[in-house]
Amino acid sequence: MKEITIYSTPTCHYCQLAKAYLKEHGFSYTEYDVASDIEKRKEMVQMTGQLGVPVIKIGDAVLVGFQEQKIADILAA
Repeated sequence: MKEITIYSTPTCHYCQLAKAYLKEHGFSYTEYDVASDIEKRKEMVQMTGQLGVPVIKIGDAVLVGFQEQKIADILAA
């Protein structure tokens, strides 16, 4: 199974949707709160070039925003 990491903030609606989607489909993930974790925020910005959340890393793929179909496609591959 591919490793899944979510960079999120507590108040982000789309972050909550992404986490709910993954839980609903039985996928586990590591979550980083970039509102309070400065190092993970820097890591996220270095990876994407911006501050928008959620950032979802699945294996080597990096998605900005909750893109349900793309997540499904990557996890099915």
